[in-house]
Amino acid sequence: MSIQAGDFKYIRDLVCEHAAIVLDAGKEYLVESRLEPILRSEGFSDMSDLVLHLQSYAGAHLKVKVTEALTTNETFFFRDIYPFDALREVVLPRLIENRRPEMRLNIWCGASSTGQEPYCIAMLLRELVPNINNWTINFVASDLSKEVLDRARKGRYSQLEVNRGLPPSYLAAHFHPFNGEWQISDEIRRMVDFRQINLKDDIHQLFQWDIVFMRNVLIYFDATTKTRILNRIGQIMRHDGYLFLGAAETTAFLTDAFNRISVGKTTCYQPI
Repeated sequence: MSIQAGDFKYIRDLVCEHAAIVLDAGKEYLVESRLEPILRSEGFSDMSDLVLHLQSYAGAHLKVKVTEALTTNETFFFRDIYPFDALREVVLPRLIENRRPEMRLNIWCGASSTGQEPYCIAMLLRELVPNINNWTINFVASDLSKEVLDRARKGRYSQLEVNRGLPPSYLAAHFHPFNGEWQISDEIRRMVDFRQINLKDDIHQLFQWDIVFMRNVLIYFDATTKTRILNRIGQIMRHDGYLFLGAAETTAFLTDAFNRISVGKTTCYQPI
């Protein structure tokens, strides 16, 4: 079933309006494959039938489903290991020392997906912060999709998922078997506050962030949206905080709000 040009344009505009995600020409195959389950579950005969419904008043509730279906949620434990090495070896030890007088750390993962990234950071915090129970750790992990956030809050993963990047020592220390899957410990799970946040909208100042992980999400936005998001992040970070972007992402030519620094084998950004 091939999507018609007019239907693709409608869905592309819808997703851009609701999530600022840019679907370039040539991504018709992506729209078809991601929306096929919605066609089946909602009983639409084809993509044109779905679009017709979306255009009607009755289709308002489906717009959220369509937008979430076209949001990429690829993730795995300790993905692109170098940022986590930097966190373990340099960033956390430095911030722990700097924040020792107040004993508070504020951390935000801005594209948490099903939770692997924030849980990796939480495990490192447990490993590195002395007397962590005496600290105030404000740890927010956000995503656009309610469905993936629901999964993340459960902290339950298949054998295949824990095989992707999770060291055996971390599996033994922080997970236990549960109905054929692996359940992360309540100690780790309760450290993370999962919230639904649309980066397209105004990013509210929940805290002055010490660490921001905003990896592999800006690549889906246009330049104007990237600039707005980065400028806002720069405003709500501590001056000695650290911003982590994906390997294919940069602040260059988008904003002058950050200095680029090398930390081990990865790159971080600090507010100016």
